[in-house]
Amino acid sequence: MKRLRWPSWMPIDRYIVLLLGTVGLAALLPAKGVGADVASGASTAAIAFLFFLYGARLSTREALDGLKHWRLHVTVLVCTFVIFPVLGLAARGLVPVLLTHPLYQGLLFLTLVPSTIQSSIAFTSIARGNVPAAICAGSFSSLVGIVLTPLLAAGLLGNSGGGFSADSLVKIVLQLLVPFLAGQLLRRWIGGFVTRHKKILGLVDRGSILLVVYTAFSEGMAQGIWHQVSPVRLAGLLAVEAVLLAVMLVLTWYGARALGFGREDRIAIQFAGSKKSLASGLPMASVLFGAHASLAVLPLMLFHQMQLMVCAVIAKRRARDPQGTGDPARESAAHPVQGQPQNRVLR
Repeated sequence: MKRLRWPSWMPIDRYIVLLLGTVGLAALLPAKGVGADVASGASTAAIAFLFFLYGARLSTREALDGLKHWRLHVTVLVCTFVIFPVLGLAARGLVPVLLTHPLYQGLLFLTLVPSTIQSSIAFTSIARGNVPAAICAGSFSSLVGIVLTPLLAAGLLGNSGGGFSADSLVKIVLQLLVPFLAGQLLRRWIGGFVTRHKKILGLVDRGSILLVVYTAFSEGMAQGIWHQVSPVRLAGLLAVEAVLLAVMLVLTWYGARALGFGREDRIAIQFAGSKKSLASGLPMASVLFGAHASLAVLPLMLFHQMQLMVCAVIAKRRARDPQGTGDPARESAAHPVQGQPQNRVLR
């Protein structure tokens, strides 16, 4: 996919601008009544179609071969679904000094969602890491998260997370897992088409997320929840998320080295184990949080942009540092972001 050209002085990806524009549109022209029902149905269908295409694109043989590298995948899963949530729980002590309780709930939910797929692969490729491992790690994380994220939300968020129930889990499985499995079953006939037309997957990917964002923030406007967020609280949230990302980048890099992984595997672990998926998190939040989803996904949206900017710098530095001597924390601080990785549109 060709790179979306953007001014080099602007470190914000064009897609992030579209996300912010969608939030602004929802604030000015929120969907109401029948329009809200139509937008909700369209976003649900778009997300289901997106995961159907994911299933059609992922080679079953590649997935089975990837299972052989089980230590790497277990490491990524532990980072995503154990270490991240533990750090999220530790942030509870920041309420109400830096975070309001609703923002903390959103931050905790952020730590529970699966890892990314596309951006993990892109950054691993740029940094000359183990790309097949990144593909499998991201895919496995997404599949495990379809079940594990709602269960973790039930245990850690409880009723404050929007009233988790068995029905919520069923909705998430029907919206994400069932379409993915359907894509796998039909891959024999449509896999080649999907692989050759990657632009279609990219358009569905970005379009579905924009629909979910518009629907969620429209509901938030109807509930008037934006009065709960002040610039000071947003600044506090950004500071907390910056620390969270820095901690995970350091832990995944040096922890993987302590576990005996080689440089290429460490790169895959760092990029797959330190990021969170907007595409998976948004539809889950819509189900779990209902009308309060807009405030719940705000931390995820901010973290999404932050992880892309920081990991773009680190990936480029890794590509120029074949010996792997760089420190991820120093790299992100010492080199200002000049834009997103080349030849990719990330999410």
